[in-house]
Amino acid sequence: MLLGVNIDHVATVREARKSFEPDLITAAVLSQLGGADSITVHLRQDRRHIQEQDIIILKTALSVPLNVEISSAGTMLEFVCNIRPDKVCLVPESPSEVTTEGGLNLKSRKVFLQTAKAVKKLRANDIEASLFIEPETEMVDLALKAGADAVEINTKDYSESESLSDIDRAYDSLLKIASYASKKRLIVNMGHGLTYDNVSPIARIENVTELNIGHSIVAKAVFYGIEKAVKMMRKEIDQA
Repeated sequence: MLLGVNIDHVATVREARKSFEPDLITAAVLSQLGGADSITVHLRQDRRHIQEQDIIILKTALSVPLNVEISSAGTMLEFVCNIRPDKVCLVPESPSEVTTEGGLNLKSRKVFLQTAKAVKKLRANDIEASLFIEPETEMVDLALKAGADAVEINTKDYSESESLSDIDRAYDSLLKIASYASKKRLIVNMGHGLTYDNVSPIARIENVTELNIGHSIVAKAVFYGIEKAVKMMRKEIDQA
């Protein structure tokens, strides 16, 4: 299973002082050395961490695919189509949220039409178009209807559940949706709140191509360095 490493929070530390360090490119290169199969960044509308210049430099510096998360509601679509990262994942976005809170509400006609238009533009520029969605069959069907190449299934319920019964219920939902989306010939990725402690069961799910993990790796990197932190996550996934 592939590991996508989200390095947003390296930029969060940098932006806390509006400084030049820690250097995002160094973090990306060391993540690659640690076993990252792709690098993910989220270009938010408020630019709270990742900046346009980061993406421009990352596009030329990486030897693994670059995955950029954006909201199709903002002005970033034209930018990413000009830069042409390998992958773009469309996500919902709220200015008040600490991090992405849920999947795209494709049941909303406005959101669906906006998303489908963005997907069409991404694919026209040879960019893999992914949609961040909840683990529901209707959302998979709507993602397919919108023309997406891939879906990233939100693992928040699994990651944040506290009782064993809730964890089991959320995990079962992920098992079923991965199988369903794969049968629809969509690339299936997963992410949100995955850690060293909870990733192993997710890594055992068939039909999942890639896991996107950020905060837990960057938190571990504070003590061990990012290359080792990625290696440690890579080991958890490979030994699952």
